[in-house]
Amino acid sequence: MKSGIIGLPQSGKSSLFKILTRGHGTVGKSPREAGIGTAAVPDERLDKLAALYNPKKLTHAVIEYVDSGPITPDSLKDPTFIAALRNVDCLIHVVKVFDETVQPLEQIKHLEFELIFSDLGQIEKRVGKLEKDAKKMKGLEKEFELLKKSKIHLEQEKPLRSMELNPEEKKTLRGFTFLSEKPVLIVLNIAENDLSQLEHAVQYYHLEKLEGLLNQGITAVCGKIEAELAEMTEQEASEFLTGFGLKESGLNRLIRKTYELLGLISFFTAGEDECKAWTISQGSKAVDAARAIHSDLADHFIRAETIRWNELLEAGSESAAKTKGILRLEGKDYIVQDGDVLHIRHSG
Repeated sequence: MKSGIIGLPQSGKSSLFKILTRGHGTVGKSPREAGIGTAAVPDERLDKLAALYNPKKLTHAVIEYVDSGPITPDSLKDPTFIAALRNVDCLIHVVKVFDETVQPLEQIKHLEFELIFSDLGQIEKRVGKLEKDAKKMKGLEKEFELLKKSKIHLEQEKPLRSMELNPEEKKTLRGFTFLSEKPVLIVLNIAENDLSQLEHAVQYYHLEKLEGLLNQGITAVCGKIEAELAEMTEQEASEFLTGFGLKESGLNRLIRKTYELLGLISFFTAGEDECKAWTISQGSKAVDAARAIHSDLADHFIRAETIRWNELLEAGSESAAKTKGILRLEGKDYIVQDGDVLHIRHSG
């Protein structure tokens, strides 16, 4: 799944992209072409499992980030630019807060309006075509009604992600890849002097009204400090953050919140060769988890040996967990939980 980093000019989004991808992302050939890179998902649970097994290889889950050009009325008319945005699964909206002359809420509303206006134009074209050609309307009545409902919603300056929809409507609407329908994570790029407020930035900048909204999240980073942390050792970074009373960097929180916004969870495979986090959608079954590892495991699935990561740590080993009776055997339809450690039994 891809997460598109967007923002108004001078928001600091491209700098954040470089830090997230540790400078290994590809850069677009022009200001309107997207850069692409990945970021490892920090996971203390996996690190603790690795400490137990001391594996030859440690592999964290990753998220793919796409860095678009700045959002402007002109860029939203560019087919290449729009195509890149439509191809992502969620939006990471970087908001400049390090400049006291610009109000964060105004920036958020301004960019939201641009996305809404773009979607409204797309809907009006589609509705107009259906209204002109009755033959095209046949069999598309539900789509037509949904688009009219969406148009009314947008005309009230509300993003499509805030609409209450049933599963069928969600599927239909998603097919249009509307920009304001995509889940969004608002990232406040705060000033260095406000670093101590990192964990309370929403309250500090009086943005509580943006919390708890449907398909939307909000967090904060300090781009300047994150660039410095990227150059430090793990020990130095930890000491630096502790000095400001922070438990973790804003960047780590951003990556985790992206993961959550996309509706993703991690399960683990653990052993002396490798400890690895695998990404699946929330609500996935054991056979889906097997397929994430390899299609053959799903095709020849028998059972999944399952244990919670913390129970495995407490037991000290899989054999000890079996002795205690806390290692379970689950079938294909078992709903995998975030933090499960799985070993897939198969016939192949």
